[in-house]
Amino acid sequence: MGESGNGVSPEPQPKDAPVLEISYFTDPLCCWSWGFEPQLRRLRYGFAGRIALRLRLGGMIGDWDRFSDPLNDIHRPTQMGPIWIQAGRITGMPLDPTIWARDPPASSWPSCLAVKAAGLQSAAAADVYLRRVREAVMVEGRNVAKEGVLVNIAHELAKARPDLLDPGRFEVDFTGVEARTAVESDVREARFRGVGRFPCLGLSRPGADRAWMVGWRPWRELLAGLVAYMPDLGAAREPPSAEAYAHYWGGVTSREIQAVTGDPDGAMPDETGFCERPAQRFRRSPNLEAAVGTDRPASG
Repeated sequence: MGESGNGVSPEPQPKDAPVLEISYFTDPLCCWSWGFEPQLRRLRYGFAGRIALRLRLGGMIGDWDRFSDPLNDIHRPTQMGPIWIQAGRITGMPLDPTIWARDPPASSWPSCLAVKAAGLQSAAAADVYLRRVREAVMVEGRNVAKEGVLVNIAHELAKARPDLLDPGRFEVDFTGVEARTAVESDVREARFRGVGRFPCLGLSRPGADRAWMVGWRPWRELLAGLVAYMPDLGAAREPPSAEAYAHYWGGVTSREIQAVTGDPDGAMPDETGFCERPAQRFRRSPNLEAAVGTDRPASG
């Protein structure tokens, strides 16, 4: 995942393997995207070489003066906390909602710019940097709308992975035109495609219409939708051990380990959750929770 050229994921692509292209629309401040990490990581691991994942950032919160999510009844930062509590309960991923009372992020655009700045170095850098930004805000309670926090995250990542990220170049690119242009391009694509809820997967394969999966969903439902769209996708590979899976990713949560070594959906309720980008309004749709919708995301 990340931005390097066309932003194709760094997973190896075996010759002649059937490839399912997935445009992954998300936002660093979307709690449901964080909750979707166990499923997304299992997908990427299990079908490495058979999927090409392209990261698209949504710019969910421009600023709080213009942000409004009437579907979730969110109009100011403190109202985001209960949604994070709900997302943590449903997804099983660790979340600290107190940031919305202590030091609420003013916008998600700075973190989007930072991810794109990392992506100018490699797809892998964008991938790992986005994960660290999510951990920083969702678990550690750090305000990732602040430039200093984002720069510190880059330096922390560079110290741990000097082969992956040049922090000096990151600081230059973070304030540069190219990263901003990349974010604006993603937001324009999201609007053109009718994407206003995150996480959102746009599925594409040769000879078929584009299909959409909108919102957080359990692993079994995600897998069923993917196989229905691409029957020759094949079976997902399984990790030999929890240790091997953790080593593959360089760090995992207990929920992510459970997703591949135990019941993939645990005791999670059979619900769908999403974050909404307010720049585009959507009616309630009976198709929203469908496993796969064709042509455009469920909206209206």
